[in-house]
Amino acid sequence: MSATILVVDDEKNIRRTLAMILKSQGYEMLEAESGEQALEILSNRTVHVGLLDVRLPGMDGLETLQKARAAQPDAVFVMMSGEATVRTAVQATKDGAIDFLEKPLDRDVVLLAVRNALRLVHLDREVRQFRARDADRFRMVGGSEALAKVREQIARVAPTNGRVLILGESGTGKELVARAIHDGSARRDAPFVKVNCAAIPEELIESELFGSVRGAFTGSVRSHDGKFLQADGGTLFLDEVGDMSLRVQAKVLRALQEGEIEKVGGTEPLRVDVRVLAATNHDLAAEVKAGRFREDLFFRLNVVPIRVPPLRERREDIPLLCEHFLALYCRESGYPTKRLARGALEVLSAEPWPGNIRELQNVVERLVIFAPSGTIAEDDLAAAGAGPQGRRVGARIPERAHGPAVSRDEAAGVPEIEEIQRLGGLLEARRLFEKRCIEACLGRTGGNVAQAARLLGLERTNLHKKMRNLGIQSEE
Repeated sequence: MSATILVVDDEKNIRRTLAMILKSQGYEMLEAESGEQALEILSNRTVHVGLLDVRLPGMDGLETLQKARAAQPDAVFVMMSGEATVRTAVQATKDGAIDFLEKPLDRDVVLLAVRNALRLVHLDREVRQFRARDADRFRMVGGSEALAKVREQIARVAPTNGRVLILGESGTGKELVARAIHDGSARRDAPFVKVNCAAIPEELIESELFGSVRGAFTGSVRSHDGKFLQADGGTLFLDEVGDMSLRVQAKVLRALQEGEIEKVGGTEPLRVDVRVLAATNHDLAAEVKAGRFREDLFFRLNVVPIRVPPLRERREDIPLLCEHFLALYCRESGYPTKRLARGALEVLSAEPWPGNIRELQNVVERLVIFAPSGTIAEDDLAAAGAGPQGRRVGARIPERAHGPAVSRDEAAGVPEIEEIQRLGGLLEARRLFEKRCIEACLGRTGGNVAQAARLLGLERTNLHKKMRNLGIQSEE
């Protein structure tokens, strides 16, 4: 690659030798005979890698290293010395040097150090680009009063270590709230680990959360770190926490109380420093009364509750969300920028959006793919299953494998339940709505749970669990 290397050494012969080595590989080289001269160069030129001698006239190499890293944080530095000591090498590493070369310098060793340094430069750049894209994808978009209240709560709780229970319907953006809390905390540079408790089969969730030792169960051929250990020092986000079994809830409670976990099959407790955030679309207080959720765990998680409003309570945010998703999917798909015509935007703003932001997001992505021109008109909405015409023709759930598709109206079963859901609904309305959807799909598949799961976009084990909770019998 084309890269600029800065060599800082007061010996002219060393600089001349390094110039021959580096230029033979196509690198551009800059020279400085003192730390002061090096800092002057860094103030005017972009440098990828710096090779710094420890002993320099005036400002020594270690002080130069500290100031050079402050001047160009994206550059990486390698120290050199003819009188190296372990103490000096350790101090250089603490100050941010990635390598330490002893003189006399060996050509192959120098080139290997430079290649490794440039690899780090590349990785750092890719991480920054990834984080920028990630931040854009998980950005909370909107200027409504309802969203402003959520942002204010996030700003208050994020800098603390307080546990947060994020409440809201499916698709409202509960994960975005959790990520915003993590990003606003002192743990922002540590891992953010998400666990969807509803998507993991009951027999695996304990191992997934706490890890396992080799031989703990059939197929366990090596030790495995669970999500608690992966999130050590950072944040663990337990999504759909209301779907955990009572047995797993007890182990999570111990982890919160004691700050330690035990791997499946293990005998030694392991200390963990994790901030736990949880989210659910269930009414956990009602689940506690029904005996399906531990009261003590509920109180541990519900230190600071944050309710995420459904999209129908923040309709003024729909134009901004549409603009955001259009830009995002056009960029990711390599399409020219598209825009929504006023009529199309008015129709989308008036939609009920029972699936909230996730449903809107899916519709906009389909519009980006299928709209024939750069301006998305009202007539284009039906193809994406949006608008009155799209609903009238029954925007169909596409086949995921085989078996017939199911229309929205057919899956809903009873229109008044969907209307209750649209208006805010209650826990019982949601349960009945889910039951009718599942029963409709089972009817279409002749009771085949695997096919029904594919139609509903669920894992088979997750569908079985929902059926048990809802009292649905299968013909299998």
